[in-house]
Amino acid sequence: MIRVALADDQPLARAGLRVMLSAEADIEVVAEAAGGVEAVDVARRYRPDVMIMDVRMPGVDGIEATRRIAGAVSGVRVLVLTTFDVDEYVFGALRAGASGFLLKDAEPEAIAAAVRVVARGDALLDAAATRKVVAAFVRRPPGRSAEAERALARLTEREVEVVRLVALGLTNDEIGARLGISAATARTHVSRSIVKVGARDRVQLVVFAYRWGLVEP
Repeated sequence: MIRVALADDQPLARAGLRVMLSAEADIEVVAEAAGGVEAVDVARRYRPDVMIMDVRMPGVDGIEATRRIAGAVSGVRVLVLTTFDVDEYVFGALRAGASGFLLKDAEPEAIAAAVRVVARGDALLDAAATRKVVAAFVRRPPGRSAEAERALARLTEREVEVVRLVALGLTNDEIGARLGISAATARTHVSRSIVKVGARDRVQLVVFAYRWGLVEP
């Protein structure tokens, strides 16, 4: 079972998500939070596989809550729900450590599928939209930091190719087809690259690629 927690200041929104996700045989909603502080507490107490987070909440918002969860609660992946796909709040949440995002008006099947994807941690959720947000809001420094240079130096030429393709929104299957390797090999390259650059997951690898100039916005 995939254990899910919900964080949204609107009770009706939480209730709708709970009903929607509880209908799935492999998903269990274990807790709810009405604000950012409570979301962090829920993450610590229940250790869900996925926290579905509304970014716009009063007080401690979803961005700060995501940052606290990413920094202090291992194993909890944050899936951001938003009204608009290109939104500075969304990019803030991705920078803070969210594993992906989805529009609030997505079909129930899409939300359930997104939860499964984020729980697996092996695919970038809504790749095209995520790339659009990253490209729109990333603030690239004038030069690479020493830490970024060291991280890039750890990557092989093949891994640099793979990171660029991940940042362009390609799946493991598509990367394999583009480079003439299997999807399993592509996934291995992605996993190794994530570890080498110190990214939390695939989404953070995309942020890294845009921030340090591996791809152009």
